[in-house]
Amino acid sequence: MRRILTEKDVEPAVRGGSVYAAGGGGWADHGRQLGYAAVGAGQPELVSIDELNEEDWVATAAAIGAPASTTPWEMRGVDYIKAVELLNEALGTPVAGLMVGQNGKSSTLNGWLPASILGCKVIDAVGDIRAHPTGDMGSIGMAGSDEQMIQTAVGGNRDQNRYIELVTRGATAKVSPILRTASDMSGGFIASARNPLRASYVARNAALGGISMALDLGHAILSAEPKGSAAVIDAIVEKTQGTILIEGKITAKDVRYTNEAFDIGTVTVGQGDQAMTLHVMNEYMAVDDAGGARLASFPDVITTLSSEAEPLSVGQLEVGMTVHVLHVPRQVIPLGAGVLDPAVYPPVERAMGIELARYVLEGHNA
Repeated sequence: MRRILTEKDVEPAVRGGSVYAAGGGGWADHGRQLGYAAVGAGQPELVSIDELNEEDWVATAAAIGAPASTTPWEMRGVDYIKAVELLNEALGTPVAGLMVGQNGKSSTLNGWLPASILGCKVIDAVGDIRAHPTGDMGSIGMAGSDEQMIQTAVGGNRDQNRYIELVTRGATAKVSPILRTASDMSGGFIASARNPLRASYVARNAALGGISMALDLGHAILSAEPKGSAAVIDAIVEKTQGTILIEGKITAKDVRYTNEAFDIGTVTVGQGDQAMTLHVMNEYMAVDDAGGARLASFPDVITTLSSEAEPLSVGQLEVGMTVHVLHVPRQVIPLGAGVLDPAVYPPVERAMGIELARYVLEGHNA
């Protein structure tokens, strides 16, 4: 499978990516800027991993942080390009393709602009179908590895002298927090290119077809829009094979921004015995019922949709809003090796104060 990405693909990528953003995944307008810049500057080509030679290098194009109105973030398209250039220089050869660590409002399109400018391919593969808080979760199994990897980061608020260029080498789990710290120091959001791996490894360990899934969902959303918001929600549910866990008002929100560039806390939807609690670490990571029983857990897709069928980020939520909570079970989506890696869960569980790993790993036949 290979095709040229055009202007007609930008909005579907943003719309579908916004659902898979799971409350995070960047900014829709930032995604549009990246997409239109990419298709205006060249002809980015989306290809399946089997279009590459097994020994070709594939890196992950990513954005790191939890950008909010409270943080002075600034990220430009050139930052994504520079991050790949720095990685190519450190690697000693150009990468043949770029995948992304996750889908999201902008992250679905993270590889388009550097691919367009530098001549590599956009790989139809993601580390995780949905957005997640740590780079390790999208690292397709490298988090527990002691193999020395290259990770770069570029970006920052120029007016505040926060611009950073960073090239690091080391084990993925040791290097990823450095990039997270750089993101916070830059203003809360930074471009990165990381973990160049052979195409054969990506083929075995990535969630293949993840970009196409976002594009297909986006087209379904746009097709349903003339029929109204209820039709859009129905289309999202049908296309994702998901369900609406609850439709109700937000009755509580307790989310705080940390200096590790995470938004952590809880959001409560509904009241009394019908209430559900959404556990947040940048994205929605779990849903519990009023009695504390787990209803949904990462890497399930968990998304809040407004009454107008807009996927809402955690930062957009306010007490009193009515939302629909979408749940797509992990059994119906491709899973990358990163979300099945026990090494990625302890830091997240410590930060959130809830269990995640056992819901994912127990009884899973990897």
